[in-house]
Amino acid sequence: MGRLVYPTLAVAAGALLALTLYVVLFATPAEATLGVVQKIFYFHVPAAYAMYLGWAVCAVASVVYLVRRGDGVDALARSSAEVALVFAAIVMISGPLWGRKSWGAYWTWDPRLTSSLLLTLIIAAYALLRALGRGEPERRFAAALAILGACVAPIIHVSVTQWRGQHPTVLGEAGGGIAPEMVLPFALGLVSFTIVFATLLATRYRLELARRRLADLEERAAAAGIAIAEEP
Repeated sequence: MGRLVYPTLAVAAGALLALTLYVVLFATPAEATLGVVQKIFYFHVPAAYAMYLGWAVCAVASVVYLVRRGDGVDALARSSAEVALVFAAIVMISGPLWGRKSWGAYWTWDPRLTSSLLLTLIIAAYALLRALGRGEPERRFAAALAILGACVAPIIHVSVTQWRGQHPTVLGEAGGGIAPEMVLPFALGLVSFTIVFATLLATRYRLELARRRLADLEERAAAAGIAIAEEP
């Protein structure tokens, strides 16, 4: 990524996130029933969207890797999975906080909650597998796991409409929609989290490529009999 594009992306992410926080906290009215807790919605849903986006990038990159191989696409798959895990953690933390006010309990084995937890565990398993194993078999197994995990995302999406559960459906044909004054903060949340996702992915991808280049240089140096001094 160019020298100007990456800093611009990072600044835009910070500015949009700050603007979203201001609009949500100070310029958006509290919901009549849930009160201020409802404002978790403006971060919970965008975080879920970013989680889906990250895992989709990982799954597509994994398919390409199984077909064509290549360090670049493998690095993209690993990086996007780790970023998706960050947003999955946000979803799994903010959801119970919202649920405590809505249902009187932090957790119920609701279909959407359960399927979201399953996807989070799959993402975590992928990240752990890539962290512990760096060989070709581990890469291929992780790629297959990413493709399998991608099948869980549609289950999360349709779980509320196909199975009875407590999780609310706000958007879509089965949902009640949002009030006009809630459209701006929700749109800001989606845009800011998308830019934050792109920034984190670009950062992690650059780091992963640099790490692999360093490992390759160390292997070449070792093969040439050149000793590399370690920092004290």
